[in-house]
Amino acid sequence: MGKDFSGQNLRGRSFKGQDLTGTNFSYTDIRSANFSNAILVGANFSHATAGLQRRWATFLLTGSLLLSALSGLILAFNGVWLVSFLFNKTIYYRLSAVIFLILFLIFFIVTVRKGLEAALGFVAVAVALTITSSFIWSLAFPEIGKYAVATTATVLLAIVVAVICIQTVTVAGAINVGGNLAGTGNVVVSIIVALTVSIIADYSTLEVSPLLAVAGTFSMVLFVGLLSSYVAWRALAGDEKFPVTRSIAVAFAAIRGTSFRNADLTDTNFTKSTLKSTDFRGATLIRTCWLQAKKLSFARVGTTYLKQVKLQELVVTGAGQDKNFDRLNLRGVNLQGANLADASFMGADLSESNLQQADLSRAKLVQTQLDRTNFTGACLTGAYIEDWGITAETTLERVKCNYVYMRLPTKDDPDPCRKPDNKQEIFEDGDFADFIAPIVKTLDLYHNQGVDPRAIAIAFKRLAENHPEADIEIVAMEKRGKDKFLLKAKTAEYVDRSYLAEEYFKDYNQLKFLPENHLQLLLAAKDAHISSLQNMVTTALQRPSFYVQKYQNQGDTMPENQGSINISGVQGGSISNLAAVGQNMTGAAVGEISGTVTNTIGQLQDSDAPEAPKLADLLKQLQTVIEADTELTDEDKTEALEQVKALAEAGKNPKEGAMQKAAKTAMKILKGTITGLPSAAQLVEACNKLLPAIAQLLGLV
Repeated sequence: MGKDFSGQNLRGRSFKGQDLTGTNFSYTDIRSANFSNAILVGANFSHATAGLQRRWATFLLTGSLLLSALSGLILAFNGVWLVSFLFNKTIYYRLSAVIFLILFLIFFIVTVRKGLEAALGFVAVAVALTITSSFIWSLAFPEIGKYAVATTATVLLAIVVAVICIQTVTVAGAINVGGNLAGTGNVVVSIIVALTVSIIADYSTLEVSPLLAVAGTFSMVLFVGLLSSYVAWRALAGDEKFPVTRSIAVAFAAIRGTSFRNADLTDTNFTKSTLKSTDFRGATLIRTCWLQAKKLSFARVGTTYLKQVKLQELVVTGAGQDKNFDRLNLRGVNLQGANLADASFMGADLSESNLQQADLSRAKLVQTQLDRTNFTGACLTGAYIEDWGITAETTLERVKCNYVYMRLPTKDDPDPCRKPDNKQEIFEDGDFADFIAPIVKTLDLYHNQGVDPRAIAIAFKRLAENHPEADIEIVAMEKRGKDKFLLKAKTAEYVDRSYLAEEYFKDYNQLKFLPENHLQLLLAAKDAHISSLQNMVTTALQRPSFYVQKYQNQGDTMPENQGSINISGVQGGSISNLAAVGQNMTGAAVGEISGTVTNTIGQLQDSDAPEAPKLADLLKQLQTVIEADTELTDEDKTEALEQVKALAEAGKNPKEGAMQKAAKTAMKILKGTITGLPSAAQLVEACNKLLPAIAQLLGLV
């Protein structure tokens, strides 16, 4: 149990590198406190106040005013320069001033319309062209050409520097003191300094009156002040056109603020805390709670997921209804209790996230990565879960789900592949988790674009070689629609499958884009197992499903007549011959397994179990439908009949623990077999009718 600092004044305290797991910091004042590299797993910072101590805020505000004064000084000299050149008798000086005015006007317009980054790009090009042209002018007018035009470039750069300075300190001042009014004081300071300098300057060497010089300076600072104020205002409002100004200002405002840099904030609670001028760069933010946190947008978040405004708003408000988060990295976000109804997470990564009690009604979870995601108590009714990436570590306890869709809707099929198939039925409490949960813990490697069998074979071989302790064995290969492929592999219980998947895809994506000759060299350097695996992947892409191994009904033990493929070293059957592999994968021919099933059902009828005759009759009906179904491949028929055999074996002694476990596994596999079939398929209708009755006779309900 961690310490209790609740309600204390911890301003300026250092907790750097300390283990503060589970510590209570609720309602504390942690302004300017240092938690860098600290372990704060499960710590409570709810209602805490972070940011700058008053003396540091005053110091930074003073520094920003001095920077504004420097900007005003720059503007004063540039204003005088502009007027002196504009009213000079020499045409070349006047031309130089006109060029500057044109460039400054373009800079002004580009900044407002496209943002500061685009404006800085324009300035870089303009300065380069201006300096280049000065050399050309100097050839014809050596006395004045280079000076006049090169000075234009210098002044333009000086103006840009002044604009950036004023914008930065304006935003920083507003963050520290609070409000746009305080930040605008920086603009006022720069204007006062500029006008003061222009009034007291000595103009005896210039061909311009003091009044005209003051007027020029006033015009300059007026335009720069307006531009700076506008950009600062938009940056404070989070306008995506001004990320440079905002990021620099936030960094400036966070100097000596509360620091959580590189801290472990896993499961840390920041509910209703104030987080302006706080440094979260490099912090671990897995399942960190930001609900109703204040001024998080003024924190320094580095490359964490908080840098995305859309995600920052989501974790603070919990309001994600009908919003699009497709292909975003939301790994480890805390959305407990969030309203995510009708939201789209297609292709997004929600692994390790907290979705407890979240409303995901009708949410699109297509191809969403959900390894170790916690759905406890969440609502998934009507969700679209085509190819979603749940694993055995995904928590589905107490999920509320009446029905789901296994495919996305289309114009021709607006109600696709609903489960349960009967639209008059819904999942009972706990049924959805039993229906959808993976049978074994597998490493699921889903490829959704440009499948390259050679790259898959090499990358998988390398993964197994690099991690022999993981005991990686291929379980199944499945074609998922056009140009999509799923490779499932069994691993040791303790391994980090997320890490293995990340390493595999990093290697695979590099291999996929190698030149043809390089790939051929890699293939030539590898042993025959690579070629065999490549052939297997190619074959899998030509079939609806392609199972590499099947588990015995008594658990995860492999049948003796089936080869277990281990890429790190062949184990069991051989993979050097594709035909042999196919034979091992499909087991006995459909006719042979059918005879075995008939004999086992016959033995069940002769057993002493009271429910045996009725159970045998139901299993016989199921066997007949499987054998006659034209939607199933031979491999799928073999698999389904193996499960019927397992149910018959379990029926001989249904109260034995091992038999019950085997029966549950067989039921799950049969339900999985019909998942991809049309709802009107004969086998789907038979399973929906027969499986509940079989489960009841076996005491599984």
